[in-house]
Amino acid sequence: MSEIPSISFGLIVLNGEPFIRYTLRALYPYAREIIVVEGATPAALNIATAGGHSRDSTLETLYDFKAREDPENKLQIVTRDGFWSEKDEMSQAYAERATGDYLWQVDVDEFYQPADMEAVLGMLAADPSITAVSFDTITFWGAPSYYVDSWYLRRGAAEYHRLFKWGAGYRYVTHRPPTVLDEQGRDLRAGHWLRGAELRKRGIRMYHYSLLLPKQVLEKCEYYSRAEWAQRQGALDWAHKSYLALGRPYHAHNVDEFPGCLYRYQGEHPPQLLRMWHDIGAPDSACEIRPRDDIEALLDSWTYRGGRWLVMRADRPARILRMLRRRLRQALARSTPRLLKDIIRRR
Repeated sequence: MSEIPSISFGLIVLNGEPFIRYTLRALYPYAREIIVVEGATPAALNIATAGGHSRDSTLETLYDFKAREDPENKLQIVTRDGFWSEKDEMSQAYAERATGDYLWQVDVDEFYQPADMEAVLGMLAADPSITAVSFDTITFWGAPSYYVDSWYLRRGAAEYHRLFKWGAGYRYVTHRPPTVLDEQGRDLRAGHWLRGAELRKRGIRMYHYSLLLPKQVLEKCEYYSRAEWAQRQGALDWAHKSYLALGRPYHAHNVDEFPGCLYRYQGEHPPQLLRMWHDIGAPDSACEIRPRDDIEALLDSWTYRGGRWLVMRADRPARILRMLRRRLRQALARSTPRLLKDIIRRR
């Protein structure tokens, strides 16, 4: 096997507590460098300081980690006075500083099993032609014991584009979706792209704790409600009615125009996430954890379990109809030129 490639991890973060220290610890053994870009975009005005920074102790934690837990000088902290124009600019800020063979984008609430990260690095070493890697995700909700599934996730949103080949002349162009071009301007996903479904067959996925904590969910929804690209003005309403209170249990995912339901999770978690969960559950912790009694009662209900089965199964015929419509349009597009030629020939 070839030498393991070097990895530049890139993070953008605003109000990353309590995750940030544990995320850095999880990445550190595999990193050539970890480049963290801290700050806010204009849509995050209400959850940032007047100077465009985190309102919690994210910056202090970053500098403390740099001083106490960075013996190999891997962590770079990038910030500015004032707001970033958009997340594209923030992502480009870490990409411009990347020196690894691959660029691995990570959000502060995303974790991987160490064995899975090692397996991915082994794949890259064994096959240098790989240009991009995407991961299927499992989205945790309220506690590590629960996850949410939804039509939205099943229709492609569960696949996250996270890992890209990197080199001289490569450019990070957009954050939504994450897109990197090579020195000739080619999208790396047009090359040798490892899809999330392929990795899932090998047991590799991303553990996404995006709906774990009330603080985190409320801040995300405040941002989504103001971000023009999201077009989710009702995001805060969802947070209060469907997350803090289970008022719409069949719309448990935050993209709530699609049905989504809760399930118990029986598997393992990445070790740094478990360490974080233990620490924030301590009596002296100031971190708010969502109560679980209503979740347990819901998941114990046979009526909810039956309704969940019907709701989630209904997505299959809907997807089949979408596929048939797409194939019909493709068939018509292919056949129309031939029909026109036949008509002209007959005339």
